[in-house]
Amino acid sequence: MKTIGSEIDLVERDPNGINAHLGTLHFNDVFGEPDGVHSIDCVWKLSAKCFDCWKLLCYNILTIFYGVCIAAEWGCEFAVIAFYHIWIISPCMKIFEINCGICQRIYSTCVNCCIVPWCEAFGSLFSAFKK
Repeated sequence: MKTIGSEIDLVERDPNGINAHLGTLHFNDVFGEPDGVHSIDCVWKLSAKCFDCWKLLCYNILTIFYGVCIAAEWGCEFAVIAFYHIWIISPCMKIFEINCGICQRIYSTCVNCCIVPWCEAFGSLFSAFKK
């Protein structure tokens, strides 16, 4: 994980492949003309170029206007999640572990006092039987 002061990799922007399925979205993945129904070749080529151009242009416009704000919002969301985990969830889990440890000791004591003697008594009855 990169720290706040480290350089951002401007070449490999999705090293974990989070959105790899979007990088392979091409004109032929969206449009297809079956055999027997073909538009004029120049229309098909121009349509593909327009698709790619507008896809990139609209994406860039949206990221210019909304990218920083959305990144700030997600930064806040993950900060809140980290805050809850550090200050609320982890201490609650520790309390739960402590209380479960006490319950385990109480349960173990009850089983050892009440059930184990009965099991040992019945076990000694059946240990007398041999082949």
